[in-house]
Amino acid sequence: MSRALIVIDYTYDFVASNGALTCGEPGQSIEGKITALAEEFLSNEEYVVFAVDVHDENDVFHPETRLFPPHNIRGTKGRDLYGKLKGLYEEYQSSSHVEYKDKTRYSAFCGTDLDVKLRERGITELHLVGVCTDICVLHTAVDAYNLGYKIVISKNAVASFNQTGHEWALGHFESVLGATVN
Repeated sequence: MSRALIVIDYTYDFVASNGALTCGEPGQSIEGKITALAEEFLSNEEYVVFAVDVHDENDVFHPETRLFPPHNIRGTKGRDLYGKLKGLYEEYQSSSHVEYKDKTRYSAFCGTDLDVKLRERGITELHLVGVCTDICVLHTAVDAYNLGYKIVISKNAVASFNQTGHEWALGHFESVLGATVN
């Protein structure tokens, strides 16, 4: 079975203490686990996708504009991968098994070629990590389920600014999407 790691929105704006829409400490506490998983996949030359939220400044037509403060604005530090993950990406970015994918909606599949790229590589199992458990990780997992992928969620590599939503999403992954949560 071929597998891929999808690192979702692990950026400065979502994780740093002064990020525009930060998870704060819960997001920071998972850095080691995300980095270790990324290193494992990268050293095995398995496909790793950094799916990163992107917004245009003052975009009044984007639905998130009404829901959240401006974040992950194109061309800003807010979109930089957080912590050690940034250096790891820079080290491997020219590899054919690494991709930085802009996304404009919660799901890494919505409006992107992610499904095509995964199927080209014969990938059937997705390991999802990042933030926010109950928003972008959840929506990516739902789309992955609907597309027929096996889903694995490392509970120590996902976080949210909403602990209740985080716990609910972990249960939903397992009981409704049939994901492996470990």
